[in-house]
Amino acid sequence: MSSSAWGLLALFLVTLLLAAWPLGLWIARISTGRLPCWMLRTESLLYRLAGTSADQSMRWSHYALALLAFNALGVLVVYAIQRLQAVLPLNPAGMAAVSPDSSFNTALSFVANTNWQGYAGESTMSYLTQMTALAVQNFFSAATGIAVVFALIRGFSSRKANESSPEAGTIGNFWVDITRITAWLLLPLSLAFAIFLVGQGVIQNFDAYQQVGSQTLPMGPVASQEAIKMLGTNGGGFFNANSAHPYENPTALSNFMQMLAIFLIPAALCFSFGSEVGDKRQGWAILAAMTLIFVVAVVAIIPAEQAGNPLLTPLGVDQTASSLQPGGNMEGKESRFGINATGLFAVITTAASCGAVNAMHDSFTPLGGMVPLVMMQLGEVVFGGTGTGLYGMLVFAILAVFIAGLMIGRTPEYLGKKIESHEMKLTSIAILVTPILVLAGTAVAVLADAGRAGIANPGAHGFSEILYAFTSAANNNGSAFAGLSANTPFYNTLLGIAIWMGRFGVIVPVLAIAGALASKKRLPVTSGTLPTHGPLFVVLLIGTVLLVGLLNYVPALALGPVVEHLMLWPTQ
Repeated sequence: MSSSAWGLLALFLVTLLLAAWPLGLWIARISTGRLPCWMLRTESLLYRLAGTSADQSMRWSHYALALLAFNALGVLVVYAIQRLQAVLPLNPAGMAAVSPDSSFNTALSFVANTNWQGYAGESTMSYLTQMTALAVQNFFSAATGIAVVFALIRGFSSRKANESSPEAGTIGNFWVDITRITAWLLLPLSLAFAIFLVGQGVIQNFDAYQQVGSQTLPMGPVASQEAIKMLGTNGGGFFNANSAHPYENPTALSNFMQMLAIFLIPAALCFSFGSEVGDKRQGWAILAAMTLIFVVAVVAIIPAEQAGNPLLTPLGVDQTASSLQPGGNMEGKESRFGINATGLFAVITTAASCGAVNAMHDSFTPLGGMVPLVMMQLGEVVFGGTGTGLYGMLVFAILAVFIAGLMIGRTPEYLGKKIESHEMKLTSIAILVTPILVLAGTAVAVLADAGRAGIANPGAHGFSEILYAFTSAANNNGSAFAGLSANTPFYNTLLGIAIWMGRFGVIVPVLAIAGALASKKRLPVTSGTLPTHGPLFVVLLIGTVLLVGLLNYVPALALGPVVEHLMLWPTQ
């Protein structure tokens, strides 16, 4: 990597650390309810209207039922708004009703924080749909992920109450969590970020589309959706080009701040975790493991893109970097960002289950495209989504201490809680759900005529397009190799199922783990306890993520990006 690439990476990580630390402390206060009196009085009115109370705590099963019911209702609302948008207001472009299969896919996608888009937003969705259906779910889906990690942290931090106490084995109140997260975290951050984006040139209006000569310029309330799109690791763009569109991401500064926004809450949650379990070193250990994997991915993708395309060299195309051009593979990239900022953005958005893109991943080199693919296949735990990244990494941490316990012949413990067979069964389910969905979905699409019909590039790259689609859907990312024509009844249905199962097939076992841990006594640290805050555990955790998270996909990767790379560089 060049010195400028290293400098950009260093600046990003330092800025992220400085911003995430104080935010993490504030999130810990939200989780524990240590809020100013005026906030508590304000939210208590909402709880009375909803028939609940901040003092009512739920067992994991009740928490999961409330979460599933809330999100199922969200699917129905988003689906209905899309189907009725032609007769609803705020539709100056006269958008028709969205087709049933696309509405089904989009409703599941936005409620599940995936934001997979098989359509072009500026030619499909009205302003009302963008705001009341899609942007609203950007808030609620992000809040749902954070609520789940709040519940899991409470499971670790609880000191077992008296068996007769109604608080024994409880993990909090879902309605209280989602209210506080939305009102005191996501809304204030999004308002501030939206104002910043408007200052950078992101549009925010309700004007009709503008006709300039022969070109139609789409308008709309973009900045307000862009802010929560990034902060909530949602990724669904107002426009089809997403963050490559100048109306969504006009400047180098807006690009840097959007990257920062994607990682801000996931990084901050690591500090919240350390604060709530009473050992800040635990949060630092998780953050260190995430950061090390992330840096390796950045170091891999930028040189791969800077190497360019060997098929262009015989044609006399100059791909060397110079003072006049960035060089390398600039196909599908914005010249105002270049390879360094584009490669960094690609790793960030796929590491964090965001899915926003400032370039077309389908145009990356084989190995360059494999990096974002691998980041998703690790389970979206390298920072990951808002909440989902941390609870995913904590699931891997449970597996890591279990493996360590087998090696030394002790009952494994993590943060003072014994990890027994029940927790390991739930952990296995949470880890295996997404690989099963990805590999089975890819196999079905490759075998089916309707699946193969969507491939624009036959051969290894076509296989990679399908593999990327199901990896993105099941891991709730939403980015795509856009060469795959996925807006068909076949893909809308199959990917919609993968999106929903990939989201809630992991959340429910995680909540069950939280409930099991909350019912256990917190044991004191002894000389035989494995330290889970030092370099040794960081290495063990990284090894577990790489071996368990990635090993399932090695044959599929060999058939896709690896074969394509060998076809381009046959002598390597």
